[in-house]
Amino acid sequence: MSNTEVLLDTARTDRIGFAEAILCARKSDQQLTTIMNQLLNNSASSLMTRLEADVFARFTDEHKAKLDYDPVSKTAFFNQTSTPSNKFLPVAVVSAGTSDMPQAAEAIRTLTYLGVPTDQFIDIGVAGLWRLLEQVDTLQTYPAVIAVAGMDGALPSVLGGLVSGSVICLPTSTGYGASRMGETALHAALASCAPGLSVVNIDNGYGAACAAFRIVNMISVHSQSQQNGSVAKT
Repeated sequence: MSNTEVLLDTARTDRIGFAEAILCARKSDQQLTTIMNQLLNNSASSLMTRLEADVFARFTDEHKAKLDYDPVSKTAFFNQTSTPSNKFLPVAVVSAGTSDMPQAAEAIRTLTYLGVPTDQFIDIGVAGLWRLLEQVDTLQTYPAVIAVAGMDGALPSVLGGLVSGSVICLPTSTGYGASRMGETALHAALASCAPGLSVVNIDNGYGAACAAFRIVNMISVHSQSQQNGSVAKT
């Protein structure tokens, strides 16, 4: 296989409910160009992640015209033609601080691409616990909550004791010294005494969003199945 040859997973949606995303990091400009051309040839779209601004700037005008690029999350929607769906319940994305915005934005953009509505709660970390407690009743209404936190990573554990929905921990590399570029927040999530938390890797907003999508997607599938069953019985 040459260094510009790619093999896209075109059947992934049929298997797991959502399409392959393109991780742009460490790919050459030519490889990314080849991928985009293949997508265009197949009238397909894709979410592109970890797309640096300088790489985006080097794309041709033809490809840029097909891209909805966001520099904060470093994501792009390529050749997206579908319209947002109202079949999914919303997901809450809760960030401990504004320094966690890039990771939260990656999660939000991924869910947006997948057609899932999101509500964002910014800067409600446990250092000012009253800010979180003011939102608990609202957060109780979501089937899935993505908890984004660096530093000591305390937010997911606190949320896990306050809300009944699925809590997906997204540790971030935000913090000083002993935070160890997110390792402390990751270990805190893995060692949490709050039962039933799910944990993704450091700064993996895309992975957290995909976990949330699997939850709301199956709720939608089962809800539709029940509705169809009710219609059939009548």
